[in-house]
Formats: sequence, C-alpha cells, structure tokens
Amino acid sequence: MKQLTKAEEEVMQILWELQKSNVAGIIEQLPEPKPAYNTVSTIVRILENKGFVDHEQQGKGYQYFPIVEKSAYSHSSLEKLVDGYFQGSYKSLVSFFMKKEDLSLKELEALMKELKDKES
Repeated sequence: MKQLTKAEEEVMQILWELQKSNVAGIIEQLPEPKPAYNTVSTIVRILENKGFVDHEQQGKGYQYFPIVEKSAYSHSSLEKLVDGYFQGSYKSLVSFFMKKEDLSLKELEALMKELKDKES
C-alpha cells in the first residue's frame, strides 16, 4: 500500500470520519488557516489516483468517499514503521515505547492482559 503525505493523511482522516464529502465539506473540517479550495481539490484527486478515494457525481459536483479502510492503512503504516525502524521486531518497538514513555510494570501487565484476552 502506498504511503501518504501528511496533507493526504489529514484529508483521509476527515474522509474516514465523514464517510462521504465534497471538497467544501473537507475544508470545513480542516484547522485554521484553511487551505485554498484548489489545494484540497488537488489532494483529493491525488488520493483518487493512489486508489484511496473514489467519487460519485452529485449535481454539478462530486462526493468523495474512502475506498481504503482506515484499519488497513493503519496496519500497513505500522508494518512499515516496524520494518524501517525496528528491523521487523515488534518486541523492539514495544521496548522502545516502554523506555520512551516510562511505562510502569502495572501498565505493562495491563497491556499484556489485553493482548492475551485478544488471543482468546
């Protein structure tokens, strides 16, 4: 799966939330300062070319909707992160975050319990 730029990801987050929107609706959801209409329209077309978004005609305009699920993109991004920075080791990833976030033993045990419950 292709990686998205920060701007593309921001637009996708909005489309995943709204499920369907025109460009003006996407712009409404973006933080200030709002980008130009043409900028967002270009990003949406790029997302369409990358296979993340499709559209349907609505009046004179288009309604855009995601065709890649957020969970699928998240999984792919996590895989690339683990492969690129942790040599494919989830253990190294967890170890990194334990050290970085200074997780307590109690928090780690709670996380382990969640993982075990998911396996069952």
